[in-house]
Amino acid sequence: MKTPLSSAEVHKQYEKYLSTFLKTIPDATLRLRLGREADDFFRTLALGVWNGDGGLLTTGYVEYYNAVYLRGNPTPSILFWELATSVADCPSFTVPDFFHRMRAYDKVAGSDLSRRFTGIVTHMGLLFASVDGIVSPGEADFVNAVADSLTRLCDKDGLKGTTPPLDARDFVTLRPAAGGEGPKVPTPVPAAEEKPAEEKEPQPTLEELLAQLDELCGLEKVKTDVKSLINLVKVRKLREKEGLPVPPLSLHLVFMGNPGTGKTTVARLLAKIYHVIGVLSKGQLVEVDRSGLVAGFVGQTALKTQEVIDKALGGVLFIDEAYALTSHTGQNDFGQEAVEVLLKNMEDHRDDLIVIVAGYTDLMGDFIHSNPGLESRFNKYFYFEDYNGEQMLQIFQSMCKKNGYTPDAEAEDYAKEFLNELYACRDENFGNARDVRNFFERSVAFQSDRVAGLEQVDKDALMALTAADLKRAAGEEDEPEEVPQDAE
Repeated sequence: MKTPLSSAEVHKQYEKYLSTFLKTIPDATLRLRLGREADDFFRTLALGVWNGDGGLLTTGYVEYYNAVYLRGNPTPSILFWELATSVADCPSFTVPDFFHRMRAYDKVAGSDLSRRFTGIVTHMGLLFASVDGIVSPGEADFVNAVADSLTRLCDKDGLKGTTPPLDARDFVTLRPAAGGEGPKVPTPVPAAEEKPAEEKEPQPTLEELLAQLDELCGLEKVKTDVKSLINLVKVRKLREKEGLPVPPLSLHLVFMGNPGTGKTTVARLLAKIYHVIGVLSKGQLVEVDRSGLVAGFVGQTALKTQEVIDKALGGVLFIDEAYALTSHTGQNDFGQEAVEVLLKNMEDHRDDLIVIVAGYTDLMGDFIHSNPGLESRFNKYFYFEDYNGEQMLQIFQSMCKKNGYTPDAEAEDYAKEFLNELYACRDENFGNARDVRNFFERSVAFQSDRVAGLEQVDKDALMALTAADLKRAAGEEDEPEEVPQDAE
């Protein structure tokens, strides 16, 4: 018999599976609604699973039930008698409303969210079944019945999906005889997190990565600087091959500019490019800020920073708002300790670690000049300019196209007017592409409210964005018309 799971482990796995899936949902409204409604659905799933086992509960099941919640959502606090009653009276399975929305989105976007969610439901059902160390036939049958219901709906809609659904019966274990030990319950792994070796995506070529760079809106000076840096590295390698001397070269970079100007996106592409041209062995990007490097106790910052650097070896370590490491001057601040560990590793692993520090232009200058070691290792600066109104409109249009939305002519005109004004009135809080994304996500949320009230909804209605949707997203609520009162 497998050791029963702790309630903490149930919560950890539930949070991990659902959070990972939520991050893959492009549609902001669907992502938010699923995040709010998922807990209720999966707690009901747990009730059905335990009902399938004959309702054999112990007081420990209360902790398991109360562990099913996502970070930021209310934590349940059910009592044992309430749980026992809920399991005994568990209603038959009902397809949740958000799954209908998910299928509608898949139809328009050609995505496979519904299929992958069905797989997660099976994994979660098996997780709930195995809290006592076994999966009974009744529990497995209930999990399969739920998954089959969702799968039939996906089949009916002709939705795509590449991963065949699990059969919960494959995980059934028998209750051991007294003194004996039954077979262990396999721990299911979310399909979204691991892929068999043969399913790994092929590595992009240098030409493909440069094409992705060129597709980014604006950033013309940055694109030129990146290509010049690539040429410098390629020529150095050719000189090395011919036995010619090559001068020392630091590939560590400083990205200077306001938030939302594409610094992280460019860093991620650079990590892959460096890998393709042979500078880095892996090409991953590890992104952190001060909180990811600095601890609150003596000696802990060095360990914390070293762990992050170890993850980044073979790739790029991207430190956002890096100036925060040296801007604190309090007696118990350990930012400088993180800088010292960083500098040592940049020297020890100079052939397989690249560090990119990023932040506001003025503050980054102060950061680099705060330490001679930083000045000697960071001598290449990329400047990310703010997006203007026209470029922000292009970003908005790209988001619409990518997510399957079609603004009408009036909406296009309003978006252009709104974003031009946003740029013209920008202040120190201007968020560039982040402001555009927020505007887009609010527009989609108001569009969903409008579409949900329609009697007939077709594909065109699901895709249409109107000027009214955008005006509400911008905070321009339409004033309700006054209804004249009839004279007595």
